[in-house]
Amino acid sequence: MLLEAAQLSAFYATPAGTAVRRLILRRIRRFWPNGAGLRLLGYGYATPYLRPFLGDAERVAALMPARMGVIAWPRHAPPLTVMGEEEALPFPEAMFDRILLVHGLEGAENARVLLRQLWRVLAPEGRLLVVAPNRTSLWALTEASPFACGRPFRRSELDALLRDTLFEPEGWDRALHLPPHLKRRKTTPSLWWERMGRRLLPAMAGVHLVEAKKSLYGAAPIRKLKTAEAKLASAC
Repeated sequence: MLLEAAQLSAFYATPAGTAVRRLILRRIRRFWPNGAGLRLLGYGYATPYLRPFLGDAERVAALMPARMGVIAWPRHAPPLTVMGEEEALPFPEAMFDRILLVHGLEGAENARVLLRQLWRVLAPEGRLLVVAPNRTSLWALTEASPFACGRPFRRSELDALLRDTLFEPEGWDRALHLPPHLKRRKTTPSLWWERMGRRLLPAMAGVHLVEAKKSLYGAAPIRKLKTAEAKLASAC
């Protein structure tokens, strides 16, 4: 299941959504302090996390899968969003230096095919940063959470999936240690919960963050990968 773009937009407009955006963005910026001169793609619903890069990146684009729908972004400026199919991204090979994947992997119809498409459009020295729901967190179990739809992951599952699709995980982090029902408007309680959670219950974080580099060894054509997936599905 994949949440619609309109539903995610409504969530991020709430106080809870603002807290989520700030906490996750703090961890993203530890991986990517700036985007100076980079070509950056956000896949899924990544727009809440792309705005800080608009000022210094060479190019910023946001692709939302057709099943999700699309919302024009940014406001009051020429839109940088596009809609496409996860198995055939509308970009040439090696077009982007950085790809941020948020609210996309957990709802993908075929996660391996999606990751191979992202591999295709990523430059040889590029980096993929994945934000994915943690299977052991309350955020993956609470109905009102935007991270409760689709497939959550354990770190080991996410690591294996990335390696199977020719990415090499190089850095890991976690975010969202605060309870998903916390709805206070001030950010101070959220930061307090985050600091305490990181210290006392690190495995209960709402999302994994993993930065992976593109591996150029052992590349398998996407067509062969689709065929193997189809054979596996028919055998089950």
